[in-house]
Amino acid sequence: MRKDVTVKALMKATGEVVPLSILWEDGREIEIDRILDARPRASLKGGGMGVRYTIRVKNQERFLFLDGFIWFVEVD
Repeated sequence: MRKDVTVKALMKATGEVVPLSILWEDGREIEIDRILDARPRASLKGGGMGVRYTIRVKNQERFLFLDGFIWFVEVD
């Protein structure tokens, strides 16, 4: 299943998009500690295709996707 989220990101002059934090509907902002990988991939749980960022947040690895102009995370 997927959960659409708002993401604060940096768009570099080269066109590279670097996600910085995830904003949840309840107002929480979770900073991304580190980007471990970014590559084109399909979401097996949520459907959709785009750039899959493997990120570290609070010592946990998660997948964050950019599908066109929509950001989402996979949830159980």
